[in-house]
Amino acid sequence: MKQNQNDLKSIGQGATPFSQTYFHGTKADLKVGDLIEVGFNSNYGQKKNAKYIFLTATLDAAIWGAELSLGEGRERIYLVEPTGEIEDDPDLTDKKFPGNPTKSYRSTEPFRVVGEVTVWQGHPAEQVKTMKEHLEKLKEQGVNSLND
Repeated sequence: MKQNQNDLKSIGQGATPFSQTYFHGTKADLKVGDLIEVGFNSNYGQKKNAKYIFLTATLDAAIWGAELSLGEGRERIYLVEPTGEIEDDPDLTDKKFPGNPTKSYRSTEPFRVVGEVTVWQGHPAEQVKTMKEHLEKLKEQGVNSLND
């Protein structure tokens, strides 16, 4: 059965098999329905109150987010939906890399937690250690996040 554009609009909001899935990696303990909002300490950059919150359309980037986030909690990856506009994360787009290969985005509007990815495989410990060392070297060189 063929549907025209008007038929699709009449279906309304809600999950469809063609909806973009977004992820947020963190160590925060959140529940479905919770909002992730700006204003809390950032996990990156100068680690001050965050002006932006971040999400990604790739599981790998969300895994990095969870592995590199601050705190003592368990690494978690949440399925999130933006409640407002999102834009490319300038740390991971044309300003540093061609395009947006990690499909990483930022927003000043909250994300709603709609689920959690409970089974995923992290990067090898040596790779995480190397990434953390690289980020520390950038910090020592005064190379800061474009999101600060």
